[in-house]
Amino acid sequence: MALRLRCGKFLLDLSRPLVMGIVNLTDDSFSGDGLGEDVARALAQAHRMVEEGADLLDVGAESSRPGAEPVPAGKEMARVMAALDVLVPLGVPVSVDTVRPEVMSAAIASGAALINDINALRAPGALAAVAGSEVGVCLMHMRGEPRTMQQNPGYGDVVGDVKAFLAERVEAAENSGIARDRVLLDPGFGFGKTVRHNWEILRRLEEFGDLGLPVLAGLSRKSMLGAVTGRPPGERQVASAAAAMLAARNGARVLRVHDVAATRDALAVLAAMEQGE
Repeated sequence: MALRLRCGKFLLDLSRPLVMGIVNLTDDSFSGDGLGEDVARALAQAHRMVEEGADLLDVGAESSRPGAEPVPAGKEMARVMAALDVLVPLGVPVSVDTVRPEVMSAAIASGAALINDINALRAPGALAAVAGSEVGVCLMHMRGEPRTMQQNPGYGDVVGDVKAFLAERVEAAENSGIARDRVLLDPGFGFGKTVRHNWEILRRLEEFGDLGLPVLAGLSRKSMLGAVTGRPPGERQVASAAAAMLAARNGARVLRVHDVAATRDALAVLAAMEQGE
């Protein structure tokens, strides 16, 4: 598996798991951390995350929680552009979480280093928007769309099915001119999957290494953690750090999280144990 990820001017070393801090510009985030148009708060949060050890920042302006309705393209564009104006100068790679090709193109022009697409570049024009640049891309698996994805999702073998989908999207990306050293894969915890599916994917996360590309795990504060702890999203920091550590232990190279400091501490514990081994 490649241990480096090319993201525009950045070449990320994946020999240790990297922490991606979430900067959420939505109004209706499932985790209660949406900042809307408040760019000052977004900058303050980003500064704090970088100080706590975030290796990347991930900016999103459209909620992808189960049942979420799309936001107008103009609103998403305005929020993302305002955030990039203040976050790109921080000097860490900034990822933009979007499914819209026009937002991808504008974000790339404004300094985004990575496009994080829950739709795996399936929208018309998305492949071309990324292929014509040098930025990295995260291809995620999702069954259906956010509005409907949790309505009785079913699989024969969830890991096999997700791997097959991601392999097809990697091939599409390569055929469009996106080099493999720019590609990150996300199995899509919580996106068209039951709690049982999510835990099966986490248990077998190492199997995604068969695809030869680094894996991103986004488990932070998700309902699968609430199902086992009984805690609401805002009280899942400990469970989230534990899940991130397990994902890293099972091969994840990038961890997308709300709680950077707690995650870094958990990874430090894991690293100490592995060094002892």
